[in-house]
Amino acid sequence: MQMDLKWYPSLRADGFPAEAYEQLRQRLPGSTPFNHLGWLQAAEAALPADQQLQVLVGHHQGQLCLCLPLIRGSERFGPLTVQVVRHLGYPLSDRIALLADLPAGAAAQVLRAIRQRLPHALLQLSEVPDDAAPQALLSTWQRRSSLFERRLSCRVPVHRIVPEDRQEISGDPRYKLRRARKRIAACGAQVRRVIPDASTIKALLDAVADVEDVSWKGDDDVGIFSGTLRRQWMYQAFTALAEQGLVRMVLLELGGRCISYRLGVFEHGRVYDYNLAFVPAHADLGSGRVLLEEWIHWGLDDGWEWVDASRVSLNNSSHQLQERMSAQLEQQRLSFYSWRPDGLALGLGLRLWRRFKPQLQRLRHSRPAPAAEPIPEPENPNALTGHSQR
Repeated sequence: MQMDLKWYPSLRADGFPAEAYEQLRQRLPGSTPFNHLGWLQAAEAALPADQQLQVLVGHHQGQLCLCLPLIRGSERFGPLTVQVVRHLGYPLSDRIALLADLPAGAAAQVLRAIRQRLPHALLQLSEVPDDAAPQALLSTWQRRSSLFERRLSCRVPVHRIVPEDRQEISGDPRYKLRRARKRIAACGAQVRRVIPDASTIKALLDAVADVEDVSWKGDDDVGIFSGTLRRQWMYQAFTALAEQGLVRMVLLELGGRCISYRLGVFEHGRVYDYNLAFVPAHADLGSGRVLLEEWIHWGLDDGWEWVDASRVSLNNSSHQLQERMSAQLEQQRLSFYSWRPDGLALGLGLRLWRRFKPQLQRLRHSRPAPAAEPIPEPENPNALTGHSQR
């Protein structure tokens, strides 16, 4: 069944159906605050000059049933430089729902429109949970691609808030929490809950950004506030969400100054634990677990249902919510390779990599480890430096 499709050059373009967009977002299961129009408008404002935004909107019988803000840019894969299309918000948005509530048979029309407007080798959608992906659309796109890859990108720990959470957690985390509380009480620091609004959000973001800047995230330039474009995005996005009452913060303050925090977004009874950092000089306080516990207690007081880690690393994740989790949510990276020559070449490269990767790994593991060279004695035994505490 055909839809009425239209392209917009911006989420702020004249005539863009902002009110209908919010109705669609609220109607679809799996939608998160990272689908919020204010968040995505901030992502658009922070796009680098080499990325092109096009927004595909679809109506059926007068109702908005599709909105896909897509960015296209050149990316390098080995010797190939190809055009890649992604959902707006990559790479900082954690979890998205594909806002598509399509009539039967419309998925092919949508893919055809994307390929005509934004020719590409690869269409890749990141951080999409299974329950937030319209399966009819994905199966149609899969059949019409030269290659399709579904790859697990992360398993997100979540904790369902229950009345038993008023009791102390058992096991080793209980003793870590007790020690952290004692250290925090001894130094006089205090935990504070904050629901920012439009008038207070900037000062609060300044405070937490200062903490991140001096943390290892700032040192390694990987924080959400690292760099001009990221900082602009986060300030604009959290301001838009704060205006809607969707931002939550738990702060640890010493002498009126923030020394540790957890920054979250909240909707439909679920707080997404988006970002945290602490001042290195106070690393021994163990504030992370205490502030995570504060999320849970806040949820008990206000009737929240879930604390959600939002996103974690697939391997070697150390998110503290894993000590408390009652479930995990799997997020997928969905890759659709086109029939264009560059899409076929990229797909062939992936197939070859899949075929030969196990053999390369076996060869790597079968090689004998090189003999360790003797460590020379220092001329001055007192000149040895200490190891990093990060």
